[in-house]
Amino acid sequence: MSESSAVREPRGGGKDKQRTSPATFYRQVVAELRKVVWPTQEQLITYFIVVMVFVVFMMALVSVLDLAFGRLIFAVFAGGN
Repeated sequence: MSESSAVREPRGGGKDKQRTSPATFYRQVVAELRKVVWPTQEQLITYFIVVMVFVVFMMALVSVLDLAFGRLIFAVFAGGN
């Protein structure tokens, strides 16, 4: 059996750990947001258009399927008159 230096802590963490203060948390959030690579305006517009086209396509697909299945169910249960 091999020895491992990694020891698993209990699920709740150690009792010696302190909670992060709100000021420290805020500083950490700001530091992480500075690392974010924000899209350019051109990329943002492109992504917006791609998402809108996809959403409109999916709405049309679901609408057509709903209409088709609705008519099929009506034809089956209405007796085909």
